[in-house]
Amino acid sequence: MLAATSPLTKIIPGLMIWTLVFFFITFFVLKRYAFGPIQKVIDERRERIRQSIEEAEKARTEAHSLLEEHRKLIAQARGDADRILAEARRVADAQRERAREETEADRQRRLEETKRLIEAETHRALEQIRTEVADLTLIATERITGKVLDDEDHKRLIEEAVEDLDFSLLEDRARR
Repeated sequence: MLAATSPLTKIIPGLMIWTLVFFFITFFVLKRYAFGPIQKVIDERRERIRQSIEEAEKARTEAHSLLEEHRKLIAQARGDADRILAEARRVADAQRERAREETEADRQRRLEETKRLIEAETHRALEQIRTEVADLTLIATERITGKVLDDEDHKRLIEEAVEDLDFSLLEDRARR
């Protein structure tokens, strides 16, 4: 009963009517001038949010496709790099083999040239030895016989002296 005695809980019909009149006037004014623009702003904001979400979804989809494309390009670049490295290794091996073959051919050529030079020098030395042996034979023959020999005797004595000498041992050593 305490609530019934309070002036705030008392029902006063005049105050109630005026409260309702002011409530409807305020509601009408708010609806006409506030709720419409506020609803419009809310609708616009809702539309912007929806568009932002759609754009974000498109950007996400595009980023995903770009990421996939980037991954494919990286894989392709790695494949290209591997092919380039394999080709470079193959070229390097081929060049190394060619250089080795050229070096071996050059070594063989020089070895053959050296052998030819040695053989030529050996033949020249043997001819020189033959000539000196022939000269020494002529000198020794002149001293022993005491007479000077003519050209025909010279040739015969030289040929006999050279035939008696065994130059084959020297030639065999020179060839080794």
